[in-house]
Amino acid sequence: MKRTTVLTAMAAIIFFTPIARAQNHVEVGAFVDYFRLHETSTNFAGFGARAAFNATPNIQLEAEMAYDFNRVFTESFSNGGGTVQTTNSNLKVLHGLFGPKIQTSGPVRVFVTVKGGFVNFRLDPRPASFNTFTSSVNNLRTDNVSGALYPGIGVEGFLGPIGLRLEVGDEIIFAGGARHNWKASFGPQIRF
Repeated sequence: MKRTTVLTAMAAIIFFTPIARAQNHVEVGAFVDYFRLHETSTNFAGFGARAAFNATPNIQLEAEMAYDFNRVFTESFSNGGGTVQTTNSNLKVLHGLFGPKIQTSGPVRVFVTVKGGFVNFRLDPRPASFNTFTSSVNNLRTDNVSGALYPGIGVEGFLGPIGLRLEVGDEIIFAGGARHNWKASFGPQIRF
């Protein structure tokens, strides 16, 4: 009985090892995005997606896009009495980045990345939806688009093909000079 168990375990290891290694060529994922626009001290949150493929076991080429919803702010003044008014800023941000990711090996990976791309700021009174996102992408050539450079670091952990990723960095926007903005993302990844 022990021999059968050992032989079955060895056969499973021999059979499944190539399959496990094959699950390391492409990664796709979704994430929640936090973006701090330092110029105006404004915080944005949104959703994004990324896709990457391995150029080598430790270097991936990665593309990502994130859509940050409009920011609501409050104003107050005192003129005999205090009044607080909440106002929709109608400002939406679209980020598109592409570049290499250099990573360690194993189920928990530490990585560094440097990506280049664009940031699009748009004023749109429509509520945030899939239609406003596709409109943002379709109108990139006619809107306020600035170049961006994003150096970042992060960690991702996998249990089989499914994992979680946390990344932080400085999204430098080139609009009348270099503007540094803090950015973080967190979300699930799938590799195959």
